[in-house]
Amino acid sequence: MDSNFWKNKKVLLTGHTGFKGSWLSLWLQKLDVDLIGYSKSVPTKPSLFEVANVEEKMTSIMGDVIDLQHVTDVIEKYNPDIIIHMAAQSLVGKSFAKPVETFQTNVMGTVNLFEAIRTLGKKCVLINVTSDKCYQNQELAIGYKESDPMGGYDPYSCSKGCAELITSSFRNSFFNQMENQSNNVAIASVRAGNVIGGGDWAEDRLIPDIIRGVSENRVIKIRNPNAVRPWQYVLEPLRGYLMLAQKLWEFEAEYAEGWNFGPKVSDAKPVSWILEKFEKSLGIKINYELSMEESKPETLSLKLDCSKAESRLSWHPKTDIELGLNLTADWHKQYEEKSNMREFTEKQIEYFESL
Repeated sequence: MDSNFWKNKKVLLTGHTGFKGSWLSLWLQKLDVDLIGYSKSVPTKPSLFEVANVEEKMTSIMGDVIDLQHVTDVIEKYNPDIIIHMAAQSLVGKSFAKPVETFQTNVMGTVNLFEAIRTLGKKCVLINVTSDKCYQNQELAIGYKESDPMGGYDPYSCSKGCAELITSSFRNSFFNQMENQSNNVAIASVRAGNVIGGGDWAEDRLIPDIIRGVSENRVIKIRNPNAVRPWQYVLEPLRGYLMLAQKLWEFEAEYAEGWNFGPKVSDAKPVSWILEKFEKSLGIKINYELSMEESKPETLSLKLDCSKAESRLSWHPKTDIELGLNLTADWHKQYEEKSNMREFTEKQIEYFESL
């Protein structure tokens, strides 16, 4: 990753107020980009966006990606070089309660963004962030490859599979550089694992549920303790997105594809393993019990094959899951001690860069 490449680039980041969006915003600010954020709202209380004062060195715009006219107006006004699309309804549980909102945001929000850049008339790179859950659930013991079919049982997973198909459709129909040499828009989609890191307070996620349970001194409900997921530290896939954006800018069509950015195969662990290790990272006893509520259908085993990113981008995970859990625990210990969380978050980014 070339820091000189990013200096003064104009970057539009949708979903900048979310957990991953806030981490990426701080990293892009360190890279001296001209950063514009676009989000519907701040999704949690507390939030990394607020406690780390992420808004300090960027332009922050509140808007909804389902509003095509507003999205178009913002893109025309700021004329970005690079767009990273993270805005989404990102919770599986909420997708059962609000399927219409999930599909509107994740499907039509993606369509609106692509439509807004279709007539931009300048060189532009777009990274569409989907999910590891975009793949058709086949309960594979091996990792899913980028060539595997899209699918999804629950509304969230299905919406992300749809977003992948939409990316492919717009790329082939409107941004096909093989057929149209004058086209100067390059788009790719990216799929990451279950990210962990400091400052995540989302509902119905394992690490945030543990953090809330510990801070409120209550018993934590654990569902599907045997479910295997590709856990990874939050900065790992973000580095992949940045490396891919640079390659798209330099080589365009050659990298305009779907990409997996997951952890090492050995870091695909069951929920019960993560719980035990995070307890050690925090240095306290976690009180938990198995949830008696009926679980929504979820895949029991989900892994990603990242050999494509490793061979073509020279992207490899720099951390393992135990280091990621330790960094997450350290962040929340600093938060409880009322440290300057912007400074501490930036220090963790610098430490990751040093790896």
